[in-house]
Amino acid sequence: MALNGDATFLKVVLVLGGIVGLVYGLGFFFVPDTLVAMGGGRPVDFGWLRWPGGWLIALAIGNALVIRNPAKQGPYVTMLATGTLLAGLALLYSWMNQEYSGARWFIVTPTIITLVNSALLWWARAQAREIL
Repeated sequence: MALNGDATFLKVVLVLGGIVGLVYGLGFFFVPDTLVAMGGGRPVDFGWLRWPGGWLIALAIGNALVIRNPAKQGPYVTMLATGTLLAGLALLYSWMNQEYSGARWFIVTPTIITLVNSALLWWARAQAREIL
């Protein structure tokens, strides 16, 4: 029982992060032109978006695997929390330095989602430290 109680919050955060990663990953992987058009940004070679799309899909699959059995998965959770923190900071930097040419909401939304996801992952990691 302690395992489920300690891991419940972690599992919820992994589900939410997995859904976000899967949505963005599928979009970047299969329809990067649509995402660029939606954001109103300058055209980009779609290969620059397809490969991170593949990584986002893989991370979503990793989340699903960890959700099934979170015990001893601390390194994965730490990697995911660190990755989302760095991605969020990179988006924030681009937004603050006006490096982004598209609609503001199209960079603000993933910046907030990514930084909140990182904070939740670090918090969930701390709560589940007994099993990780």
